Amino acid sequence: MPPHPDVSSNPPAAPSHFLRRYVFSTDHKTIGVQYYGLGLLAVLIGILCSAFLRLHLAWPQLPLPLIGHISPTGAPGGVITPEYYLSLMTLHATLMVFFVLTTVPQSGFGNLLLPGQTGASQMALPRLNMLSVWLTFASFCVLMSTYFISDGPPISGWTAYPPLSAIGSVAGPGEGLGQTLWLISIAIFCVGSILGAANVIATVLRRDPEIRWMSLPLTAWAWFISAILIVLSFLVLLAADGLLLSDRLAGTSFFVPAGVVVSDELLAHQGGSPLLWQNLFWFFGHPEVYITILPAMGIVSRVLSVFSRKPVFAYRETVGSFVAIGALSFVVWGHHMYTTGMNPYMTMSFAMLTMVIAVPSAATTFSWLGTLWRGRIEFTLPMLFALGFVSIFVSGGLTGLFLAQPSLDLYLRGTYFVVAHLHLVMGVAVVFAIFSATAYWFPVMFGRMMNDRLGKIHFWLTFAGVYCTFVPMHFLGFAGLPRRYSALSETRFASDLVHLNTFISVAALVTTAAQLLFLVNFFWSMFRGTPAGPNPWDSGASEQSLPAPAATAAN
Repeated sequence: MPPHPDVSSNPPAAPSHFLRRYVFSTDHKTIGVQYYGLGLLAVLIGILCSAFLRLHLAWPQLPLPLIGHISPTGAPGGVITPEYYLSLMTLHATLMVFFVLTTVPQSGFGNLLLPGQTGASQMALPRLNMLSVWLTFASFCVLMSTYFISDGPPISGWTAYPPLSAIGSVAGPGEGLGQTLWLISIAIFCVGSILGAANVIATVLRRDPEIRWMSLPLTAWAWFISAILIVLSFLVLLAADGLLLSDRLAGTSFFVPAGVVVSDELLAHQGGSPLLWQNLFWFFGHPEVYITILPAMGIVSRVLSVFSRKPVFAYRETVGSFVAIGALSFVVWGHHMYTTGMNPYMTMSFAMLTMVIAVPSAATTFSWLGTLWRGRIEFTLPMLFALGFVSIFVSGGLTGLFLAQPSLDLYLRGTYFVVAHLHLVMGVAVVFAIFSATAYWFPVMFGRMMNDRLGKIHFWLTFAGVYCTFVPMHFLGFAGLPRRYSALSETRFASDLVHLNTFISVAALVTTAAQLLFLVNFFWSMFRGTPAGPNPWDSGASEQSLPAPAATAAN
């Protein structure tokens, strides 16, 4: 096998011009930091949206001057209307799912570290790498533009179910230009993600010939498998997105059935099926869960091993579990559609496959426990967040067993139980992995260490706040409280649950406020943190010795 053309002990000199070095850079470390910065901006906006949502749910008539200034029509006098509540929910979910959970673990840390783990000095396709990050940024800008148009952001949720999302402004606020811009944003994001994933695949396949498959770190395996999932699933989402745009702009009828009447107006569409969109979307949507989770699992496996001072337990079996998770993720999408009147035999098949995919996830969890067993555990900041990930991932995964059962899912699907499950297993768990990776690889990014004491205060407040926020939501779900309602206090059957919902809102707001500690720690440490040595964690990991893109400026 010929040597990798980028493997060199003397990598090319960095460009001297500011724009070429830090803005339009082809250096994988700089691009990794750019992805991370974009994700940080997206998560701040997404958290702000969720804070407005929780304030409104707890105190529906509370004026919020900031949101009233941003959208005088969506929140007249600062009071959020039901339609604008759905818009904020749509933007919160879109930002978190696509621009944070998908982008940071895979594209951010993958770009930063993968070449060092495959014996290369650079990603296989550097210019394509730069194009992918700028396409992602363009997608973000298009999405943010929906805040500033007359009818506001869309109200159809991050799943964009037709016919609501397919029939235009007659469907309500945000369903005109706002929904069109949302679809264009997702299309651009798909293209950028596919290009980035192709780069990851090429980098792993063209690794140093001395690095065999079974000597790759689990992080490299996770990024490689997630990249394959991105190529296969985002192509489907891109095609579905194009068809939905065609329904909106060209008068086609892929997803809108005949005979739909909206506001006493008979629509001209003929013969489409909203269930076609659901099949296409969830064929992307369930692999998307593992596109976010697999890089997080790889990161946690590395951190647990380093700070247990032991090799990863059952390395080969864990690699097999990652591969099995990736393969099975494409055959379980139907469990999102139990309520659509699916054939009972198909329902049983998807239920069994959903239970089967829990097996490799459980095997990976046992690998983590085996790694910890009798290890010399050091409770560093990265280790605490990695252990927090394990706790939250297991807790959220167990609630998935309820939703895998069709008879239970029929009752729970439209309730807060699903909100709690999704946020624990896909949202908060991955965010904890991001925090762990940030603390562990901060020296690689900036040449300095994060403040340990401030980081641990942030961890404990966040860990406690997450459980106080999402565990009670399961009880709201058992009680049948519907999700996506903007004013729960006005539903008579839920009057006894108002106090629990207020507790959840207070816990969520406290948890949100705790993230200010992370921001202070992050930016203070970037410029004033303790300078990191060549191997600050004594990990023996190759990527810890990489020069940080900001190290020169920091030192």
